[in-house]
Amino acid sequence: MGSKDQGSSGGGFFSSLRSWGTAVQKSVNGLLGYEGLEVINPDGGTEDAEAEALRGRWKQEDRDGYWKMMHKYIGADVTSLVTLPVIIFEPMTMLQKMAELMEYCDLLDKADECDDPYMRMVYASTWAVSVYFAYQRTWKPFNPILGETYEMVNHQGITFLAEQVSHHPPMGAAHCENEHFTYDITSKLKTKFLGNSVEIYPVGRTRVTLKKSGVVLDLVPPLTKVNNLIFGRTWVDSPGELVMTNLTTGDKVVLYFQPCGWFGAGRYEIDGYVYSAAEEPKIMMTGKWNQSMSYQPCDQEGEPLPGTELKEIWRVAPTPQNDKYQYTYFAHKINSFDTAPKKLLASDSRLRPDRYALEKGDMSKSGSEKSRLEEQQRAEKRTREAKGEQFTPKWFNMTNEVTPTPWGDLEVYEYNGRYSEHRAAIDRSNVADETDVTSIEFNPWQYGSSSS
Repeated sequence: MGSKDQGSSGGGFFSSLRSWGTAVQKSVNGLLGYEGLEVINPDGGTEDAEAEALRGRWKQEDRDGYWKMMHKYIGADVTSLVTLPVIIFEPMTMLQKMAELMEYCDLLDKADECDDPYMRMVYASTWAVSVYFAYQRTWKPFNPILGETYEMVNHQGITFLAEQVSHHPPMGAAHCENEHFTYDITSKLKTKFLGNSVEIYPVGRTRVTLKKSGVVLDLVPPLTKVNNLIFGRTWVDSPGELVMTNLTTGDKVVLYFQPCGWFGAGRYEIDGYVYSAAEEPKIMMTGKWNQSMSYQPCDQEGEPLPGTELKEIWRVAPTPQNDKYQYTYFAHKINSFDTAPKKLLASDSRLRPDRYALEKGDMSKSGSEKSRLEEQQRAEKRTREAKGEQFTPKWFNMTNEVTPTPWGDLEVYEYNGRYSEHRAAIDRSNVADETDVTSIEFNPWQYGSSSS
């Protein structure tokens, strides 16, 4: 997760306490300027926080300088407060990250084909778990520009579309469909900065409809905590409950993600049950979100039924070795134009010049392009306000529904169907698209190039 830094900083000033499954901050010897610093080695104990603090991807002067700038935001939602350096970014946007949930969407196909209502929940909830292996990456995706989109085809027969529908607060909406299921999500990012870590709350509403049975599934994932943001090697944990509810029948899956304890104890582990609408356990589920998941029928006490055995239902696919950004093969496909439809929308994330420059290793150009896009976004906002207009998403409509989540209320957007019409018209045209997609200028702007 990062090489050992060659610099040194404040020997003896960093310490932390660890209780079982919980990180507890200890006073940093009263050192002025380092209040709120917590450094945790997920593979260590209580005595190695100082050594861990000196590791990571930051140079000493950058690390110390960024801490001085950031510590004043402790306790705040830093989603839109701070301009972050490109050094911590990966060449992908949040809209593309939303698409990573579709790597193992064949599990939803199997859920749709399954007649057993409880095994249907096993397949569907395992699909929801499967993305966490990819989500443990320690790099930050780019925040999408308002109006930015991401399209994906050529994977398991799906058509995936995401659009950034709000800038303040940052919100994205996505729709995915194949012959077995439809998937719809409205997602709003909310964070809490804790000093050397940040908690990310998945304020969102997810709906999966299985076409054969017609059942509708609702997903509430746990929060995610990114540890050692500035000091130490960055790592990710997602302690808490994942709950998937069959809104049609009342059946439910509750999976508990264990928090990381001393020397990595419990890290990655998941345990839980499929429950009937009467809240009786029917199937036990267990595994590690970075490896595999298994299931076994159980009795009303949650104990395995005699004569049954634990069966594996999913395993992480092989991944590239020593990948710079810890990408899976599927993550590389997401960035590739191989998964893009013909006549790609000019607003697509793949076309962002800052993202593309970072992918090519040009951090200086990536930083300057990121600043240019952000300024263009501010300029367009000024134009919109001067005209007395509000931004209107193209592919999703804002509904009147406001749904509660564990982390706050959410304004719900719904897919308006226009993208399906747009794609159908392109397919009917039968005109070969010979455009060099890399030559398409990124353009998510409501007012064209007038805001440049």
